[in-house]
Amino acid sequence: MEEPENWACTLPTAERPLRLAEFDDLLAGAARHRPVRTRLVLDLERRPEVAARAADLAVRETGCCSFFTFELTATGGGLSLAISVPDSRAEVLDALAAR
Repeated sequence: MEEPENWACTLPTAERPLRLAEFDDLLAGAARHRPVRTRLVLDLERRPEVAARAADLAVRETGCCSFFTFELTATGGGLSLAISVPDSRAEVLDALAAR
């Protein structure tokens, strides 16, 4: 099955290293869980500025890579960011998880 054309990344090539650096910063202190191949869950430091940074990154990333789904959850005991992709994009999530 062919993917919709809008599932391609539209972030300009020159900006991609900067976006990767933002993900690297977010991933640096996060515990990672992979409940299924198409979902990565990051346990983040429970601070308002971390939640704001994760939310901002998620909004910008879905603007250029619409195949991502982000779920930011704050509970009494923690802060998590779940990142999901369609099965056909699991290799993108593999690369992100490996960073």
